[in-house]
Amino acid sequence: MAGWQAATEGPFGQSARILSLRDDDKRAVAVAAVWSSGTGRPGLIEPMGVHRGYRGRGYGTLMTRAAAASLRDMGSSSATVCAESANVGAVSTYLAAGFVAGPETTDWRRNI
Repeated sequence: MAGWQAATEGPFGQSARILSLRDDDKRAVAVAAVWSSGTGRPGLIEPMGVHRGYRGRGYGTLMTRAAAASLRDMGSSSATVCAESANVGAVSTYLAAGFVAGPETTDWRRNI
């Protein structure tokens, strides 16, 4: 939790929210951070994750939709997610939540 707290205490903390989704027994099963660029501007859902023991039950889709709703409540015009195309679980979760895949982008790296 310290890492999440540190992130929200930084210079962009006022534009962020940390969300958690709990099961019927009040156990956290998924978390997400949302970052708003301001009213009428895009927002970002990053990171989002589901506890390994709860994957495949729809929690990721629920968490992603809740995160998008949170951005809407913050005034964001849209929501963006990012995932490597090789991360089949993330891609299928985001598609199930209503996102549309954009063109793949090559990452840049520098050999040192």
